[in-house]
Amino acid sequence: MSLRVTNTLSRQKEEFVPVDPEHIRFYVCGPTVYDYAHIGNARPVVVFDVLYRLLKQLYPRVTYVRNITDVDDKIIDASQKSGDDIGDITTKFADIFRQDMAALNALPPDIEPRATDHIGEMVSMIECLIEKEHAYEAEGHVLFGVETMEDYGKLSRHSRDELIAGARVEVAPYKKDAADFVLWKPSSEEQPGWDSPWGRGRPGWHLECSAMSAKHLGETFDIHGGGQDLIFPHHENEIAQSVCSHGGTPFAKYWMHNGYLTVNGEKMSKSLGNFHTVHDLLERTPGEAIRLALLSAHYRQPLDFSLRALDEAKNALDRLYTALRAATDTAVNDAETTSVLAALEDDLNTPQAVAELHALASALNRDPSDSKAKAALLAGGALLGLLQQDPEDWFKQGVGDVDEIEIETLIQKRVEARAAKDFAESDRIRDELAAAGIVLEDGPDGTSWKRG
Repeated sequence: MSLRVTNTLSRQKEEFVPVDPEHIRFYVCGPTVYDYAHIGNARPVVVFDVLYRLLKQLYPRVTYVRNITDVDDKIIDASQKSGDDIGDITTKFADIFRQDMAALNALPPDIEPRATDHIGEMVSMIECLIEKEHAYEAEGHVLFGVETMEDYGKLSRHSRDELIAGARVEVAPYKKDAADFVLWKPSSEEQPGWDSPWGRGRPGWHLECSAMSAKHLGETFDIHGGGQDLIFPHHENEIAQSVCSHGGTPFAKYWMHNGYLTVNGEKMSKSLGNFHTVHDLLERTPGEAIRLALLSAHYRQPLDFSLRALDEAKNALDRLYTALRAATDTAVNDAETTSVLAALEDDLNTPQAVAELHALASALNRDPSDSKAKAALLAGGALLGLLQQDPEDWFKQGVGDVDEIEIETLIQKRVEARAAKDFAESDRIRDELAAAGIVLEDGPDGTSWKRG
């Protein structure tokens, strides 16, 4: 089976035909670094990390670009409220973002461009758009004129009036058309800014991704990804800027968007008390469980997130790791990922891929010596970014300050108590360990333990 993806541009599932089969290139909109990433921010990271892993399995070379937005009005507002330097804020939260996403087993992108390192490319793109009469200067601003692009709106498929209403566009007297959007805006002395032909200022958000993707992936590349909320205006405006500045050359061939995330059926909001940052969730749950929870629904569908779902994901991973732990001594040869690979090739069907993992774990539970099942489970897990730990490490993480030597000592004392038929002492030791979050499992090969 060949890779098929749902292309937002055509609204159809299409066979993936690369621009260059020897080199796949794709771009995903990255974070605006002024605060901790919330669980909704993590969904596209995890979704497109699975796509990255899949593409690397199928093609000889893949270049994955995910940007860092480090100049934005939200960052300026955060600096004004905290009194902290903008550079310090963006560096701090970019580092935290990388650490938190790594904890979710997300691979780093091949290239991670920062917007502030590409101001020259942005200025050049604006100059090109002005020269081609797709943009104009007005009161220190430079704006893209949407009426100069005949098929503006083709990605979101809304009428022009719907686009304006949906974007809640700024009404400004210097605009020729209410739908025109900013490419460059003036900066005050207190705001970050760069010299340009239109005065000291800073780029519009949409322009940043157009300039960075062109520099690192070329004028036309394979896949552009992001959240559904970015279809309009961000991705629509990226297309406009890029196509018009490149003389009509196509931009991204395929557009992939993940669905919205809600929490307990409601929009995530600090005022509702259902706002979860990845940083905080990692304090209570292993990152791999967060990842599995984010993959539990098809990427194009809405995902309702809850702490209960997170616990269910952790329990599901316990079952998978239990199968691997029982087969610890089973040698593996060449990995086969047929069933998991087939699910992912069908438009990243992660729920089906996870179901295939459980089927493989069931086969391994029936026969712990089944080397093919073990190999397929490990390889399929790797495609999903799961089952990356040694089973013993998985079960022993999160035991807090409990000393492993002390645990093993208590287990040995319990073995001795049982041998002496002192079951009261045996039960007391089990209860003591359970109170510390340690679960004992008795088997034919002795007693093992894991965190509760």
